[in-house]
Amino acid sequence: MLKVQNKKNFINGVKDSVPVALAYLAVSFALGVSASNLGLKWFVTVIMSMTNLTSAGQQAGILIIAASGTVIEIIFTQLVINARYFLMSLSLSQRLDPKITLLERLLIAFGITDEIFAIAVSKKEYVTKWYMLGLISLPWLGWTSGTLLGVFMGDVLPTVIVSALSIAIYAMFISIVITALFNDVKILPVVIISAILSCVLYYVPIFAPLSEVSCVICGIVASVFGALMFPIKEEGEQNG
Repeated sequence: MLKVQNKKNFINGVKDSVPVALAYLAVSFALGVSASNLGLKWFVTVIMSMTNLTSAGQQAGILIIAASGTVIEIIFTQLVINARYFLMSLSLSQRLDPKITLLERLLIAFGITDEIFAIAVSKKEYVTKWYMLGLISLPWLGWTSGTLLGVFMGDVLPTVIVSALSIAIYAMFISIVITALFNDVKILPVVIISAILSCVLYYVPIFAPLSEVSCVICGIVASVFGALMFPIKEEGEQNG
């Protein structure tokens, strides 16, 4: 019975991840084209996609490698660009099944992206390791295979189509947020706070030096606002 439930959770995770996988396929295709144009070997680019499930981070890494940058530059760039995943992992850890071990949590952390996080935290019940593995597996496959296709087939498609593919991820992410809003209206003020702060950091010249870490700042402020205004009660408190 337990194995049947695990299989069901995994399949549910895969089903929920289909839009993410398709968007990642399109975005990583454009990334593969970019890496090929910059002269990176195909297997280097594909290995990067297999080990780095992050669009902005991998693009930055490709540019640094193409410019003969140092390992230190890559490390610090990745820390800045991907710092928001620390916050997402901490938040998601509260929604994971308590039975999930440390090693399993580390494996799940590898696959945390903006979109996967958004889907996982929108669940009202605890998410199991099998659900998370299903939720991560298909997008990982889409990201890796899209990169491979982009490296070898990038010259076949017109430039305008390749550029348009990179927009798919934004449309998909917006659809995830809208779906979450229908499930819980409390998310709306958090989204509004984050959007307003993001605009301020982008358009107000005095905040220009913070542009690289704007996602982290918006995430922290919006998360703190949401935690203070709409705290989630522990299971013991709810039953009590």
